[in-house]
Amino acid sequence: MDIDFDAVAKGMAIAVPYIAHMGIEVTSMSEGEATAVLPDRPELHNHVGSQHAGALFGVAETASGAAFVGAFAARMGDVTPLARSAEIAYSKVARGPIEAKARLTKPAADALATLDAECRVDFSVEVELTDAEGATVATATVDWNVKLKDPES
Repeated sequence: MDIDFDAVAKGMAIAVPYIAHMGIEVTSMSEGEATAVLPDRPELHNHVGSQHAGALFGVAETASGAAFVGAFAARMGDVTPLARSAEIAYSKVARGPIEAKARLTKPAADALATLDAECRVDFSVEVELTDAEGATVATATVDWNVKLKDPES
């Protein structure tokens, strides 16, 4: 089955209204990887005029979710995904648009095989957030739990 990752990426803001609310755009998606961009808008700034920590977390979580969707695209109707936990480390003042690049820490095929064998799978997604100059402003890890939906529900 061929997946149109561009169409799926564009649909993220429809499927998850919070993404549209924040103005986050999923700019690329592939099997287990994704990139999202946080715009530079005054309402996303903190008291010193840089990107708000919550906005940075939002784009990191969005990119991690898009990486998950890229890995599980063919099975999205069969699964219930939930972010279990997340950790973010802010390393530099974040100014301007911020790009978040995410990737699963295990191959998508391995995650899918575990899902089929155990009806659930846990995995992490690592995210690097960079500014327009390519400097890392934060790193994050989001831990996901994905379960097969009950066929009776």
